[in-house]
Amino acid sequence: MRRIFPLVASAVFAGGVAMSVQASAAGKPILIGLDTPIQHQVGKDTIAATKMAIDEINAKGGVLGRKLAYVVADEGVDPQLGVSAINKLTSDDHVDVLIGGYSSGVQLAEEPHIARSKTIWLGVGAASPNITALVGKHYDKYKYIFRVNPLNSALQASQIVDFATHVVKGKLHRDKVAILGESAVWVRGLVPVLVKGLEANGMKVTYQQLFDESMTDFTPLFARVKDSGAKYLLVILSHANSDVFVKQLYEARLPMPYGGIDVKSMTPNFCSRVSGAAVGETTVNFITRAPITHKTIPFWDKFVKVNGRAPVYTAPGAYNAVYLYAWAVKKAATTNADKVIKQLEKADYVGVGGKIKFNKLHDDIDGPGYQNLLFVQWQKDCTRQVVWPKSVATGKVVLPPWVSN
Repeated sequence: MRRIFPLVASAVFAGGVAMSVQASAAGKPILIGLDTPIQHQVGKDTIAATKMAIDEINAKGGVLGRKLAYVVADEGVDPQLGVSAINKLTSDDHVDVLIGGYSSGVQLAEEPHIARSKTIWLGVGAASPNITALVGKHYDKYKYIFRVNPLNSALQASQIVDFATHVVKGKLHRDKVAILGESAVWVRGLVPVLVKGLEANGMKVTYQQLFDESMTDFTPLFARVKDSGAKYLLVILSHANSDVFVKQLYEARLPMPYGGIDVKSMTPNFCSRVSGAAVGETTVNFITRAPITHKTIPFWDKFVKVNGRAPVYTAPGAYNAVYLYAWAVKKAATTNADKVIKQLEKADYVGVGGKIKFNKLHDDIDGPGYQNLLFVQWQKDCTRQVVWPKSVATGKVVLPPWVSN
């Protein structure tokens, strides 16, 4: 099955209206193709943030005297659908640039087709290091691939180790950890780095298990975690049913706090959606209403005002990607891919969540001042507090209601 939904910047997403005559009056627009899972919040926010950035840029005259527009193709979480989406955007719509991505497996299937089309792709959702590894192995073929957001899973693992060392071990005094995660491409690359880092920092991994994304009964896994003697549970979830996982974990009353990566728990209504069962869960995030850069709070407030909801992590990624591409086109004085790539490789751009700079693999780097993970905990009354890093913390980590010490 194919579900391809074309859209443009001057139209409301649900309407699917053709681009207005006014938007193209100044000449052919610079066309952005969005490959994203439109039924998921990550996809909806990719679209919403792209439109917001395009509207802002167009209001200031566009780029090189041309307005920006966008068209959307649904890549879902299926590799075949993803390939169809890329081919539609590049061959039929002839987009100037691609922005999107979510599933690493889908993205890896799409990459040969992106390379063949010689179209720049700015990733805003997929985390596997393998995505950009191809740039290093076959630069001339895969130089079109860049990751704007999120940090790759190896860097995420390193920052989770930092959180575990300073907060789980340092503040909660828990040095025995179990790991449960879905068996996805990005997770399989993350866990070995995570285990090695934890053990190097004096922590013991008592149990680790990756499970099928379709799993719905997690209680046997929770029993094994408890039997392992773990004092903290690290979770790594994206495509799995987090609602069921968190509810069953709440009912199991494991005698330990938990946290890690839970993509669905990043959404602002997650805690209320699971009837408060998520209180105590700490999950990484890439965006919150905090003064990370001078752009963070203005972006957050405008997104909420325009869309009536708080953004998930793909929103700042897409917003940054549009502005970064517009900057590179302006610097190159053309949309020619090879010339724009040279400018992107020189970028040191201050975005919503930190500075964006690419390494030789076209992967986003981390470090002081750059984009980093935020560790956000659901607390009483389903409020959220940033508990790490210390420099942007809005509260202290607390134990789940059923854990006494």
